[in-house]
Amino acid sequence: MGRVNRSWIELAFDRRFAVIRVLVITGVLLGDFLLVQRPSGARDWGLATAGLVLCLASGKWTFSALLAQSGLLVAAHALGTGVVSSLKALAAVTLFELAVRQSARRLAAGAVALALAVAANRLADLPGDLLSVLYKMGIVAGLPLLMGAYVRVTRNAARHAREHAEQQELRAEQQLLAARAAERTAIARELHDLVAHHVSSMVLRVGVARHVVAATSNTDPRITDVLDDLHSSGNTALADLRRLVAVLRIPDGTGPDTGSLVTPGALPAALESVVERSRRTGLAVTASVDPGVGRLDAVRGLAVLRLAQEGLANAVKHAGPGAHAEFAVRVADDVIHMTVHDDGAGRARPPAPGPSGHGLTGMRERVDLLGGRLDAGPTARGWRLTAELPAIASTLEPQP
Repeated sequence: MGRVNRSWIELAFDRRFAVIRVLVITGVLLGDFLLVQRPSGARDWGLATAGLVLCLASGKWTFSALLAQSGLLVAAHALGTGVVSSLKALAAVTLFELAVRQSARRLAAGAVALALAVAANRLADLPGDLLSVLYKMGIVAGLPLLMGAYVRVTRNAARHAREHAEQQELRAEQQLLAARAAERTAIARELHDLVAHHVSSMVLRVGVARHVVAATSNTDPRITDVLDDLHSSGNTALADLRRLVAVLRIPDGTGPDTGSLVTPGALPAALESVVERSRRTGLAVTASVDPGVGRLDAVRGLAVLRLAQEGLANAVKHAGPGAHAEFAVRVADDVIHMTVHDDGAGRARPPAPGPSGHGLTGMRERVDLLGGRLDAGPTARGWRLTAELPAIASTLEPQP
């Protein structure tokens, strides 16, 4: 994008410079004719006009215009007109532009043609004034050549410096991406080797306990229900960990299992599953889920799911036995509103605001990342957590 913008800027600058060039050359030549040279005849004005037209045309046909100006300079001197010096100045300007734009053969040929034209006009002075003729050849042809070459070299150096800076920026970006990829791989390795290993071990042990309890007579059914719930939760956590590890290892989503943790349209069912799991732990939950959340994009859907999981988990942990919680999610005016309110404060919940772990911090960081707002704190009868996330209109389109 930067290169495209720069090319447009350079093109606009070239066009503006072309207009300024025409105005400056025309103004200088008219001032020279009217105030200094003051040509008297139509022939002088015709030659001067021809020289001006060739100088202006050099913007597109630089080499051809310089050759024509060299021939015009010889013709003007042979006719004895008084505009020879003005034609020399116009030819020097054309040679300067040729030196800026081109190099090698055409530049050498153009400089030699102009120098020979100057020498041809002074043939009568040779060989006596050879040094004077050489000096004029150097001034008319050599000075514009050197100045144009200097401008070309400076411009090329600036272009090379800009390209080098772009390459350095690209290299730094690639190094940053490589460092991020290495960090993601390390995190994925730790998640797989440590967390997933321990969770899978716990799931395995719970499965063994289920079989042992099932084979035992006179077992309280509530124990079986708890073990079944633990086994299901562990398997769900393992599946989420596998998907998360796949996302960390292949962030571009090209892997076989790198899809979103919440598929489009599945958010209402996922929220209902979270509510049912909270109810099985003894928390009475009244849920109200707007069906419109099923049309959210994967990023906001995952954020809503994680906020619901963390909010209800905190209610289960701190509200105390027999507590009641209200959970509501709705989408209105392109804003996602979520509320978790329980009435268990004063039983098992400590009076200090905020949990001792990192759950609230993680929720706040997730909401801030999406440009939303999160409030959490004690109320007169418990604890209340509210979150608002912006829902872009395009993300509320029905998903296939």
